[in-house]
Amino acid sequence: MSQGEMDPEIAALLGTAAPPSSDGAQSVADFSGLLGGSTGLDAGAGEEMAAVEVELSGSFPVVTKKFADTPHNAFNDPAYYKTALSGEGDIAQRFHGILQKFLKATDLADRGIFRQQIITVYWDFLLGVAKKAPGTLPDPKKFLLRFGILHPSLLGPEEKKLFSKIVVPNVYSEPVYYLDEWFKEIGTGKIRISTTDEVQVGKTNVSAKMKGLLEKAVGKRDGAKGLLKGKDDERMKLENALKERVTLLTEHRPVEELPEIHSLFTEAQKKTFTEIQSVLKQMFKADHDLELFLKEYNQSVEDVQLLTEKVAAEGGAGETDTQAVDTEFGTIRQISKMTIGRQGNHFPILTHEYFHCMPQDVATRENIITQLTWIESIDPEAFCRVYRNKMNRIVPYVILIPGYGDTGICWEPFDRYNRATSRGRIAIPMYSKSLSLALLAAVGDLRWQNAKEKAAFYWMEEGLTGNYYQWVAARKLKGDLKQFFINDYVLWMTKESEGTQKLDKEVRGIFWRYMPFAQEVKEKLKGRSFTYQELYQRDLNRAKSDM
Repeated sequence: MSQGEMDPEIAALLGTAAPPSSDGAQSVADFSGLLGGSTGLDAGAGEEMAAVEVELSGSFPVVTKKFADTPHNAFNDPAYYKTALSGEGDIAQRFHGILQKFLKATDLADRGIFRQQIITVYWDFLLGVAKKAPGTLPDPKKFLLRFGILHPSLLGPEEKKLFSKIVVPNVYSEPVYYLDEWFKEIGTGKIRISTTDEVQVGKTNVSAKMKGLLEKAVGKRDGAKGLLKGKDDERMKLENALKERVTLLTEHRPVEELPEIHSLFTEAQKKTFTEIQSVLKQMFKADHDLELFLKEYNQSVEDVQLLTEKVAAEGGAGETDTQAVDTEFGTIRQISKMTIGRQGNHFPILTHEYFHCMPQDVATRENIITQLTWIESIDPEAFCRVYRNKMNRIVPYVILIPGYGDTGICWEPFDRYNRATSRGRIAIPMYSKSLSLALLAAVGDLRWQNAKEKAAFYWMEEGLTGNYYQWVAARKLKGDLKQFFINDYVLWMTKESEGTQKLDKEVRGIFWRYMPFAQEVKEKLKGRSFTYQELYQRDLNRAKSDM
């Protein structure tokens, strides 16, 4: 497909025989008797699916305040539990009965049985709450989804105070989502469901085909914009280089004894003639490329607008896709199990008995952004992907799972419909022993999957994954290759970045080359030991050979 033409798949879907003109506009206690009736909470009107641009550069905002100064009063509401369960029908009644038996049980064996029943029934009950997330949730249901807080009396005074001071709105506009927010975005069609399998999307929203094409068009648009900006920067640099050479060329001193006569060109000035010719050729090529990229960008903008209008015409606007929420809920349930592990604590309700986190280790949005900033300060390419030889910074979606897990995971490195600029998806358990380690595990997972996808068929031979695979194979190590990598990535970020050598020499060399530290970290390390000094020198040698 030539530059600036409409994607044939989009054209076929829209029934467009020829691409539109580029200049055309397209525009805890006794809980008995607390449940209310079985009438459900009406889901509010969803928002129209929007094609949101991904910022391909920039940095994380500085978090100046991690907790609110004034706590909210939601956990002091005597009707909190009643509101949380009301409107959920028979499953809520069943869950309430099992919870009562669990809380009143004194025999350990009986308590264990009821505990297991709670885990199963809770998720079935929570699904009904999740389906209401695209509408307006009362605080008890919102905080049940967000934190797993079923009844404030299950928490101690300190825990209640802590959670009542967690900032509720997303004031930083970063892609970090609590579960209630995530299901809202899914249900209103702003974010695609996370499954990688082909799933039939309900007619209440838009078809999977249409959504996929829109995502693809958005990716092409965002990628084209990045290329356009990069090429424009290149041309501006060439223009500045030309100005410098012209200035040098026009500088003359008076001839001795003939002050009114200007001196001849010096040897250095004569060389600039050739340099100017070279710069002019590069400028001409850059301008030609810029013209092509501009056409491609304009066409991609039209494609996005056409597809967005088509989505609205199909009746997807203003409706909630409960089937999408249902599918996504199943994915989130499996992800929750993965972050906890087989031997972990799968009890889904936040209680004083199981909560042992320090405030800085609770995976709040503000703590997550702070940790992501720290990761990026050491590994500046952690959230970057290459598209058409241009490095784009694409921060993944971070989903905060209210559970007692210790490991973050990545289940999608990017959207299958938009490999260019779509966000990856990582999940972080909210109540882990160490937030930084849980987050590093997820980022390491993301790193591995992106590198593997980039190398494609040659992932066992080339690049980061190829070199690491060959090192593992040579040592005949048995186990999960990706888990080996994640464990080493955690050591790379926590130990090696501080000058403590914990990795094998060969692994250190692979990481240094393919997952380089920030330059400031490198400068610090080269003076720590000969090992890092040698790696630093290799960088200099490679830079010279590339010149």
